[in-house]
Amino acid sequence: MATKMRLQRRGRKGYAFYSIVIADARAPRDGRFIEKIGTYNPNTNPSTVDLNFDRALYWIEAGAQPTDTVRNILSHEGVLLMKHLRGGIKKGAFDEAEAQKKFDAWKETKVKGDEKVRTETAKAKKDAYEKELKAEKAINEAIAKKVAEKKAAAAAAAAEAEAPAEAETPAEA
Repeated sequence: MATKMRLQRRGRKGYAFYSIVIADARAPRDGRFIEKIGTYNPNTNPSTVDLNFDRALYWIEAGAQPTDTVRNILSHEGVLLMKHLRGGIKKGAFDEAEAQKKFDAWKETKVKGDEKVRTETAKAKKDAYEKELKAEKAINEAIAKKVAEKKAAAAAAAAEAEAPAEAETPAEA
């Protein structure tokens, strides 16, 4: 039986949420599956992946063919790297401890990179917010200045209108 690792759509219209499943290649996309090995939520920023690493590695080594999106997810999580390292162990290129050390180094580098991206994104968002706030304050100050000028002009016009009326009142008396 040809098995595939693929996404099974869940969620509501306009808000897709996926399960990562192992299914027979002949089964429909959202139909029967053999095993659920994780979830994928593209709605969060960054997208959230919850994956059973050991089961995903088992199925990859057993010959399950991932779809393109699942292959990207597995690569991002390090499953394909671990499969590659295990192939090196079988060939005798290095031992299991060295393979684990390489994997841990990769994972640490990846975590640092992800954290760097998150901080840069947060900083850019904060800078954009501050720039927007500064522009809004400048606009508000300009509006306040115009309103103050109009009020001053109206007060001057009212004072001017009252001054001649006062001047005429004593002259008539």
